Amino acid sequence: MDFLDIFGQLDDPRIDRKKLHPMPEILLLTLCAVICGAESWDDIEIFGQSKLDFL
Repeated sequence: MDFLDIFGQLDDPRIDRKKLHPMPEILLLTLCAVICGAESWDDIEIFGQSKLDFL
């Protein structure tokens, strides 16, 4: 199993109509960004936008 399979099994508590991105992808992005030094949601957003090809 890979990361997305494991975290894809978690319940997503968000309202369906407000889900723009799958929960496992948000968790992967957040984990990668924090490992790379992100310290805020703004840092995570910047990381995600700069790594679109990777993600």
